[in-house]
Amino acid sequence: MADRRLQVFHAVAKHLSFTKAGESLCMTQPAVTFQIRQLEDQFNTRLFDRAHGRIGLTPAGTVAFAYAEKILALTAELDARLRDLGGQVAGPLLIGASTTIADFLLPQILGEFKATHPGVAPSLFVGNSEAVQQRLGERALDIGFIEGDSYLPSLAGERLCSDELQVVCAPDHPLARCRSVAAGALVEHAYLSREQGSGTREVTDHYLKRAGIEPGALNVVMEASSLEALKGLVAAGMGFAIMSHVSVLKEVRLGLLVRIPLSPPITRQLTAVYPRERIQSGLVGAFVQFAKRRLDATPGEGAEETELAISARSAP
Repeated sequence: MADRRLQVFHAVAKHLSFTKAGESLCMTQPAVTFQIRQLEDQFNTRLFDRAHGRIGLTPAGTVAFAYAEKILALTAELDARLRDLGGQVAGPLLIGASTTIADFLLPQILGEFKATHPGVAPSLFVGNSEAVQQRLGERALDIGFIEGDSYLPSLAGERLCSDELQVVCAPDHPLARCRSVAAGALVEHAYLSREQGSGTREVTDHYLKRAGIEPGALNVVMEASSLEALKGLVAAGMGFAIMSHVSVLKEVRLGLLVRIPLSPPITRQLTAVYPRERIQSGLVGAFVQFAKRRLDATPGEGAEETELAISARSAP
């Protein structure tokens, strides 16, 4: 297995902080410092520059960090392959997911997968699509679930299912009376947007540009990275938002929000992404296929009873 000192060095280099590295490894700061000094003694070179309360990698540290990433990734791959040979679907599973997927689709899937494979120890990182891909690029995750396709050439992807984005507003909002909304009508109303880096934001911006509308033409009154905060702001009458239809099923049923399809509609793909050069473990492959079957089985839009069924399964 990988040298513990190499694991500690990798954590310090990634966080550029002895304290944060110690927290991530459940080690004290003096223990982290001791491991780094031992590694520097072994290589007879400094790996970090320490000045003015901040640290940075030396040229030697930069080279060591690149090799540490490869060594630790190969160690994890070796562990996964040996588990595969033993027929085990077990071990740690580091998952990243965008907010919509993590909040409304993954909880039930993770619960069912864990019940089927009790030896699996999943860990879930939640962020926007950009943050999930960055973590995958740093090899901090095994698998990620994002909206749309990956922008990193180092990541491969597998499309899982489609998801429709719709206009969401308060029941007394002028748009609430519409059966559908054309993109051109959106510029007349206050708009609550997702943050830069969000998959929803990216898809919406592309949709507007295809309709001949620059995203900057909308009257953006606020940006929010939290879906729950965004829904609260919309319900308070601050403006409309554009979000996944599955994220507001409960609020629509309770009469707190109204959703209106766009014309033409916005449909995006939900995608599983993973490092291209890493051999996918049996555990990761099994989870992706399980999630794909589960998402394929989720009914589409239609009758009210269909929406209730989806909401009951998707609620955290």
